[in-house]
Amino acid sequence: MKKVILAAVSVSLGATALVGCGDGGSDEAFDGKSADTIAADAVKATRDAKSLRIVGKAQQPGGNEIGIDFHVDDEDRCTGTMTGQGAKADVLQVGQSVYVRGDEKFWQNMLKSKPGTEKVVKQVQGKWVASDPAQSGTEGMCDKQAALAMLDSDKSERKGMKKGETTEVDGKSALILEKKQENGEKITMYVATEGEPYVLKAVSEGGEAPSETLLSDYNKKVDAQKPAADDVVDLEKINA
Repeated sequence: MKKVILAAVSVSLGATALVGCGDGGSDEAFDGKSADTIAADAVKATRDAKSLRIVGKAQQPGGNEIGIDFHVDDEDRCTGTMTGQGAKADVLQVGQSVYVRGDEKFWQNMLKSKPGTEKVVKQVQGKWVASDPAQSGTEGMCDKQAALAMLDSDKSERKGMKKGETTEVDGKSALILEKKQENGEKITMYVATEGEPYVLKAVSEGGEAPSETLLSDYNKKVDAQKPAADDVVDLEKINA
């Protein structure tokens, strides 16, 4: 679960739900299923959703905090914001067209050591830049299936989990599932107890890269539309 944020943002460069206590160990919604079965069902339900919002933050070794806030669906529509290394950028994808609108620091980071960087940075301020996902640092973030595949990239993380209390995440009832790794890292998953057993929150503590991810807005429409032509610039033409 923790890899959702790190894998998505570290290539280029938050919101925290208030959680209160509920009845200890109550998991009636899951008909006595084991913690591991609940975790597996939660990952499957989350991956099967047509769309969702992913909000998260993670601490990288060295102290830099990275974050994302993305709405994605399974029809190549995506809107969002990513932050890290003192930079911020908005991302928009419609079909195979990807656009990035970054602040000055973002483009300085992306174009560092390249000739004419300062000239380019000035010309892209406030503009959407048509981009290839692999070059813009957005690869994987606007691909819903790729992003959610990270949920299940290490199945061992959700083996041997234990049930905790029933609590609330952003006003929704959730069962807490916990696991302590041999390296001292603690993984906590919050699974919805009403409706589909979606993952509502995932937290990693005590490891080298602590992180927190909130998942919400399941199956809601992602309102992504191409920006007006006058608001789009082409980096290759600027550099020509």
